[in-house]
Amino acid sequence: MESTISASSPASVAYTTVSSRVSPPADDTQNATDKSAIQEGATNKADSEVTAGPTRADGTPLAPEEIQLLEQLKQTDRDVRQHEMAHQITGGPYTGGATYEYEIGPDGKRYAVAGEVPIDYGPVPGNPQATIEKMQTVIAAALAPADPSPKDLQVASQARQYLLEAKLEAAQQQSDMNKARGPEPEMAAGQAA
Repeated sequence: MESTISASSPASVAYTTVSSRVSPPADDTQNATDKSAIQEGATNKADSEVTAGPTRADGTPLAPEEIQLLEQLKQTDRDVRQHEMAHQITGGPYTGGATYEYEIGPDGKRYAVAGEVPIDYGPVPGNPQATIEKMQTVIAAALAPADPSPKDLQVASQARQYLLEAKLEAAQQQSDMNKARGPEPEMAAGQAA
């Protein structure tokens, strides 16, 4: 039986990767002045002239500060998606689809600034060997990104706890099976000599 993946279930969790948010420049008056100057310059250009560099959704060129913000958003988007993909690929059947939180860039496009991947890290009831295998996968998935988040480390820690408990349970089961079989044939032969 598999644990349900939800935020309220203690047997499952969602990895969360929160990248630092990128804020627009604080000086709005300077930014407004820059925008009006760019708009005036754009209206003075010939209609057939093509502008170089990134533009807004309406086609007007971006200010240098906006270009810098756009580059930061693009890098954050790449980092967040790469981080969440590492969880998904490594976690295999125990992970769900990634969800992202977006910010609209100065070019009007959406950029991922945070993401999460749900993962089922509950033990497999009554099957310590399956739990051991599952927890090894969960630990690898939690630590797969180059920069695991605090939540990733917490999931790996909990999975290690379940792994240890499953190993103890498997050892106890093996011990009980050995006792039920009786003495080993080699030991019986050794004792007779």
